[in-house]
Amino acid sequence: MKTSYFRANVDEMTGYIPGEQPRPGTPVIKLNTNENPYPPSPRAMETLRNLDAEWLRRYPTPYADDFRQAISDVFAVPLDWIMAGNGSDEILNLAVRSCAEGDRRGVVYPTPTYVLYKTLAEIQPATVFEVPYLEENRLPIDALVEADGAVTFIASPNSPSGHVVSNEDLRQLASRLTGVLLIDEAYVDFADSTALELVHEFENVIISRTLSKGYSLAGLRLGFAIAQPQLLSGFFKVKDSYNIDAIACLVGAAAIRDQNYKNECAEKVKVSRATLASKLRRLGFQVTDSQTNFLFVVPPNANAAALYQGLKEQDILVRYFNHSGMENKLRITVGTEEQNQMLLNALIPML
Repeated sequence: MKTSYFRANVDEMTGYIPGEQPRPGTPVIKLNTNENPYPPSPRAMETLRNLDAEWLRRYPTPYADDFRQAISDVFAVPLDWIMAGNGSDEILNLAVRSCAEGDRRGVVYPTPTYVLYKTLAEIQPATVFEVPYLEENRLPIDALVEADGAVTFIASPNSPSGHVVSNEDLRQLASRLTGVLLIDEAYVDFADSTALELVHEFENVIISRTLSKGYSLAGLRLGFAIAQPQLLSGFFKVKDSYNIDAIACLVGAAAIRDQNYKNECAEKVKVSRATLASKLRRLGFQVTDSQTNFLFVVPPNANAAALYQGLKEQDILVRYFNHSGMENKLRITVGTEEQNQMLLNALIPML
């Protein structure tokens, strides 16, 4: 029998499987990984074009100071309450690596949600406690508290459901947990509310955000966390020495400072989201109300897998999760009005 080179938990785990990612320029309508359909901020692009080669010759600042300063200025939080991450996924990873451990200090989250949480726990390894959402996506607060995790993840807005957890529920949860509550706000730019106020109320709460969605910078791999300094101190010990490259730091700072442009694009997405949801419902789809840049839908003929494959054959990508409880559901990123109409035109003959 061949000897494994890996830890037992790595041999046993499946690993996270990202959505299909064709090469740039491939003629597809890409509605499967929740990228923003609009281009990045003109200010960000101008910064990229004018980048001095000296920024590439030298190591970047270890704490992405320009980027963190922009966040501090825009969101009115102290600089030492901010940490930059290589995408918000690195923030999630640091939370697990810094806090979770084996059976005693597990990772907890309500399901269904972002499947990377489970992968990060399995890598550590740390025990995973999955708690199903209650009816109508109500947060199972008592069960989450009882699980007593080192880290409790709450995605709000959530993926794939698209719903927001109320600040009242999050506040109650934070006050009862003994471990860290990480509120993953990757999609907050398309939502009507944020839980940012909770970091001022609770020392165990951390907010993570990304520039991949609202800021149209998924290819830059840049995110950030906001929390009280004593909570971030352990994360800073664990992070890579230079986890944010110089290009990302400067371009990200420019994007953060261009809130007007980001908000204009987000509003266009929200309008398109409402239109697409209405048209899908008229075709017989069940569509969950969404506070994100995607829709979670149930096809009228229980044929989600067939629709996914049929759309793919027409160069339209949506997300199909072949997971328990989601076999007949699709997640559809909101595109431009033109892209959304092409999706609808392709769907009609298959229904």
